[in-house]
Amino acid sequence: MTHQKHPYKVLIAAGGTGGHIFPAIAIADAIKRQLPTCDITFAGTRSHLEWTVVPKAGYPIKPIWISGFQRKFTLANLLFPIKLIVSLIQSMIIISKVNPNVVICCGGYVSGPIGRIAALMGRPLMLQEQNSYPGVTNRLLGKKSHTIFTAFSEAAKYFPIKKVKLFGNPIRSDILNGNRQAAASAYNFNPTRKTLLIMGGSGGAASLNQAMLRNLEYLHNELHLQIIWQCGKRYLGEMTMKVDQSKYPDLHLVSFLDSMPDVYALADLVVCRSGAGTISELLALGKPSILVPSHNVAGNHQYHNAESVVNNGGAMLIEDHQLEEQLAKSIASVISDPKKLLDMGQRALSMGHPDAANHIALEILELTNPDFNSKS
Repeated sequence: MTHQKHPYKVLIAAGGTGGHIFPAIAIADAIKRQLPTCDITFAGTRSHLEWTVVPKAGYPIKPIWISGFQRKFTLANLLFPIKLIVSLIQSMIIISKVNPNVVICCGGYVSGPIGRIAALMGRPLMLQEQNSYPGVTNRLLGKKSHTIFTAFSEAAKYFPIKKVKLFGNPIRSDILNGNRQAAASAYNFNPTRKTLLIMGGSGGAASLNQAMLRNLEYLHNELHLQIIWQCGKRYLGEMTMKVDQSKYPDLHLVSFLDSMPDVYALADLVVCRSGAGTISELLALGKPSILVPSHNVAGNHQYHNAESVVNNGGAMLIEDHQLEEQLAKSIASVISDPKKLLDMGQRALSMGHPDAANHIALEILELTNPDFNSKS
């Protein structure tokens, strides 16, 4: 551990979605564990998730006024040039005041101005790219960065290759400590029976919900599966009206999942979207999965994320338009075959990086803090 006269300072830019914010917080926590005396500040937007999540994690956050440029004409686009100029000025002020030893950009629009100004001011710039197909912001910042931490090998071709380090996506440390028995008791399930987990994400996924409505009878009554179906808050009312849960004693239909570590521990097979954060958790746990990419994302990155895992044998992929027809038989082909289930899980685990946050934190400290000694 390091003892230095002036505290080591870190500025982290991340915003928009949990896929950018939670890895950033995991990196911050890992740096703090290695160097408790350091000061860590975030930059983000007032209008997105980071403005509430980051302070709850214990870190101060500075505002940047920025948003994306829409591909089609909107009135909001008229403000974009003004927002861009203001965000660059705000970034210069924040970096001057915080005076960071290193700037870490984890994606989202806020990373653009912060990263650009950090490079212009000569501050070491680190990128963390969660997806196999990088977002526009990180691609533009790649040439200006010192080091780029990626989660998928496919992302390397979009960056200067000498700067890329494949360390995986940081995940929540508690995700690895789930208790299958505790989850079984909470859901009144039998821990020795096969459990299927359906996740549509925090907002839910309409296509997954419709496919489950069509295939629930077969999955529950023919395959005899215990099912946890997370349908999303906006769809819960509709789903509870359409599903007579008294006919399905081994079904739990919920809007949101509170204890993800325990739920993951109970699940034998997971059907879900293929956001980078979710995939990173599945790989770290060695969970077999059927991935259903959302196409309502920039650069179709969920498809590329899923493809990376599928090509290594750790998952199956079903396109949205094929979901109703293929969901039941795909689930049956995996969960009814213990050898296939085990093989998919092992291949997924071989791609996992459960200690990514610590590896990234150590690399950043060793590169940018000459006083740091990880062995002390």
